[in-house]
Amino acid sequence: MTTPRQRPATGALLLTALATAQLLVGLDYNIVFVALPEIAQLGFSGETLQWVVSAYTIAFGGFLLLCGRLTDTVGRRRMFFAGLTLFATGSLLGTIAVSEWMLILGRGIQGLGGAALAPSTLALLSVGFAEGAARNKALGIWGAAGSSGMVLGSILGGVLTDALGWRSVFAVNIPIVLVIALLALRAVPADEDAPVSRRIDVPGAVLTTATAILVVMGFTFAAENGWNSPSALIVLAAGIIAAIMLLIIERRTEDPLLDVGRFTNRHLASGTGSTFLFMAGFGATAYFLTLYFQQVRGLSPLVTGLAFVIPCVGVLIGTNVGGRLATRFGLRTAMIAGQCIGLVGVAVFALVVEATTAWITVFVLAALFSLGQGVVFTTMFATATTGTPEKEQGTASGIATAGQQLGGAIGLAILINLTSASDGAMLTTAMAGITVIVGLGLIVALFIPAESTTRIKEGLA
Repeated sequence: MTTPRQRPATGALLLTALATAQLLVGLDYNIVFVALPEIAQLGFSGETLQWVVSAYTIAFGGFLLLCGRLTDTVGRRRMFFAGLTLFATGSLLGTIAVSEWMLILGRGIQGLGGAALAPSTLALLSVGFAEGAARNKALGIWGAAGSSGMVLGSILGGVLTDALGWRSVFAVNIPIVLVIALLALRAVPADEDAPVSRRIDVPGAVLTTATAILVVMGFTFAAENGWNSPSALIVLAAGIIAAIMLLIIERRTEDPLLDVGRFTNRHLASGTGSTFLFMAGFGATAYFLTLYFQQVRGLSPLVTGLAFVIPCVGVLIGTNVGGRLATRFGLRTAMIAGQCIGLVGVAVFALVVEATTAWITVFVLAALFSLGQGVVFTTMFATATTGTPEKEQGTASGIATAGQQLGGAIGLAILINLTSASDGAMLTTAMAGITVIVGLGLIVALFIPAESTTRIKEGLA
């Protein structure tokens, strides 16, 4: 009997829906950056404007593990459509916002939608395509959509803000959600009548969500007010206490939400470490490039958005290359190659790019580290989900994506603090910090289990 996984037409439609959903998630991480100066006119102060970005990240990162478990418990399709509904609701609220708190609430609901979409999307892809060549190819396309979505967000943010105003960066999500929903109605397989029978670990859910939210908020406060500020210290201390309580309680729970024993799976452990460092390093490049293009080189929002076409092309090529490398040589080799390419790109960028650097140099180096970024994006999720049983793909996906979101929030906060004390050398300092983080990512890649030639050939078969 032919399964859905084996039908090319159905598989192509499913991949289109999942890739577009991942593009949406990546898009909304960056799309507001270029629009922030205009969004400030709604009544934001310099201190509160950061929450337009942070509200999305906090909700996204805070609820990922819970949504990952719900994906395995209530069903992948149900969580996928729940995520789309939340995303559309948050986008509509942002579009019609008449106060800063209304806009922040909309961003938070968008983040919650992303938390539901991300693990269900990756779980559907991991289950829908067989481990090996088929999954690596699908992850390459899916990764291209997600990683380039982050860069595309900067392009669209500039174009839409310049042409239609800041509200358009929220309104654009609504037709995208409708397209995804129409594709998914046909392509996403129905959930089983009796989803996996697993109780929800309520204490674990509360503590994992609280830990993630408190840690992200603490780093956000540190970025705004400095590491010695009472708000940052108190919230970070509360996050550490919540994390300690989580570890104690989860060790005594029969079916814990955060099972530390999962990390004995070196694929999951190294994959999650890679997602964390990816967003802490590569994920911050769009933010600092936006500041460089507008504040240092004086580009308009429209031209800034168009300037991101070059990094976007680099990412697209990298994700395609990453899938091919993983299939041909294994995940470990592909990840090391991507980290090395990215490391060279960001290191040279930090050394040579300044206010008067020739544009050709800026774009060549941006394309180089974006190429490495694309390779890493594809291979880090393939690594994290390798060797995980189908019934636990949602949880594993949630863990890996939680690492990604927490890395983005923590990395950006650290880098902003570094640049605030850099006396004008903002970009050089930021890229130097990103170089160190990418270097750590390379070290993590060395711990990915080496795949045998036999297994790689089986994947190609």
